[in-house]
Amino acid sequence: MSDIIQLLPDHVANQIAAGEVVQRPSSVVKELLENSIDAKATSIKLIIRDAGKTLIQVIDNGKGMSNTDAKLAFERHATSKINSADDLFKLKTKGFRGEAMASIAAIAHVEMKTKQDSQELGTHIKINGSRISYVEQTSTPTGTNVSVKNLFFNIPARRNFLKSDTIETRHIIDEFQRISLSHPEISFSLHHNDNEVYRLKDSNLRKRIVAIFGIKMNEKLVPVSENTEMISMEGFVAKPQYAKKKRGEQFFFVNNRYVKSPYLNHAVVAAFDGLLEKGYHPSYFLYLTVPTESIDINIHPTKTEIKFEDEKAIYAILRATVKHSLGQYNIAPILDFNRDATLDTPYNFSKEELSPLTPKITIDSSFNPFEKEIKNKPFQVREDAAKWESLYVSTQEIDQQETLFEQESNHLPNKTIQIQRKFLLSSIKSGVVLINQSFAHQRVLYEEFLESVNLKEIHSQQLLFPITISFSSAEIEMIYTLKSELENVGFCFDVFTKESVTIKGTPVSISESKISKVLEELLENINLDIPDANFKPLDVMAKSFAKSLAIKTGHYLSQKEQESLVNSLFLCSEPSLSPTGKATFKTLTLQEIDQLFDS
Repeated sequence: MSDIIQLLPDHVANQIAAGEVVQRPSSVVKELLENSIDAKATSIKLIIRDAGKTLIQVIDNGKGMSNTDAKLAFERHATSKINSADDLFKLKTKGFRGEAMASIAAIAHVEMKTKQDSQELGTHIKINGSRISYVEQTSTPTGTNVSVKNLFFNIPARRNFLKSDTIETRHIIDEFQRISLSHPEISFSLHHNDNEVYRLKDSNLRKRIVAIFGIKMNEKLVPVSENTEMISMEGFVAKPQYAKKKRGEQFFFVNNRYVKSPYLNHAVVAAFDGLLEKGYHPSYFLYLTVPTESIDINIHPTKTEIKFEDEKAIYAILRATVKHSLGQYNIAPILDFNRDATLDTPYNFSKEELSPLTPKITIDSSFNPFEKEIKNKPFQVREDAAKWESLYVSTQEIDQQETLFEQESNHLPNKTIQIQRKFLLSSIKSGVVLINQSFAHQRVLYEEFLESVNLKEIHSQQLLFPITISFSSAEIEMIYTLKSELENVGFCFDVFTKESVTIKGTPVSISESKISKVLEELLENINLDIPDANFKPLDVMAKSFAKSLAIKTGHYLSQKEQESLVNSLFLCSEPSLSPTGKATFKTLTLQEIDQLFDS
């Protein structure tokens, strides 16, 4: 039998490696930014076009490379950051595997200019699909300038799997935020399609957080600090009242490297025990410094997962530190063992002798429970029990419910009953139907919105006074990316700045007081709820608007409003589900009702 195992050509091996290293444009952004940090850059500029599909460019003022190093940087397993396997457990740099540049060059057109400070001329290299097509000396500033163009140009199938520009831009901004948060001492800037999204000056940690997430973040932050032999910790947690329903602003950094850790997240959540409403999640920016030999960061290709030598101890320290900070800043109750007990005594009584007080007891000596005259008296209703009827349904309401249940029709009846201002109860021929009023209204609004857009019947209402709403730079960029879609549904924008947008018109269905909330929920849905696949901006908007504008639990509906909602729901093309896939109603047959009483 002939031999069947063969060595793959380098360019094929590089393309396979690229599948692990480069999953999307944001992967390239991460690798290039980390290389700039490892090169000791103090200023890093990121430029992207078309969500990184057309261009990803990183310019830094780092150490740069020699002519020889510039060529070797694109070879597989070529690195300046480790010499032996033991170095993997003493890492102080970002990248170390020596595959990034080779992998990127295998699936894109790469151009690099680099120069060391001691050199008069730098090196200019062009590589297309792992093949060096151009190498020359050139005049260029100290540092490195790398351009990655036409990502996945030679792997069309992989390029087709890239998502919309909105989704890919979101991933790039996420990577940019993580890296710039881990190094506040470095100045960063981000430009997307000639629009400056961020310009971050070198600063301290708090100022960097505020610069990224907006000035409103400043008042939310509570400092966290601890220093032990095992671990040093600093950062901030957000006050409990600013907790969110979705996990958003949650950042862990270990030795200045962003990591994901459900275990550490549980420690922080445990510290907030008793301070958060059910279903809400705290925001935090926590920086842990540990000995490099006590962690392993090479357990995942993206290097975002980490293994600690003593996880339980780290957990305990983290939980205690966060809890202490919340107590120290009067966010959480703490035990004060140094309390002066005399402070509990009012000043006027501090030196007075307090005589014991004996409660007075009043006795009706004429009362005789065995007296026949009392036993034969007509029953007297006590004044405090005179309103006992309010605990029960009135006979009129009982008659109304009986009439409701007696109706026999193939269609929903005209009359309904609202229960706890949350559900609508109605009878059908086979039994009863219980409708969730909020989910039902979401379905109605969702279909009405899509129908209006398809028929081009969306109308805009001009605001008497334009309103300006503040957002973070990343959120402004997201709104700007969706600008044309938002204008198609009735929004009219005036001025965009780095942290605000001025709105002069809205869809007729959205009142002025709800504009901010609607846009905030739209951004939250895009960032956290919407899967990468099947992303359609219009559908996301319809779902988000429906959820924001629908009636909520606790809203009273008149009889006419109840009937209108029920009729509108069952005229929908998909009445059984809300836009987010939750059931709008449940039916209970007469047989199922009978079985409830048979057991």
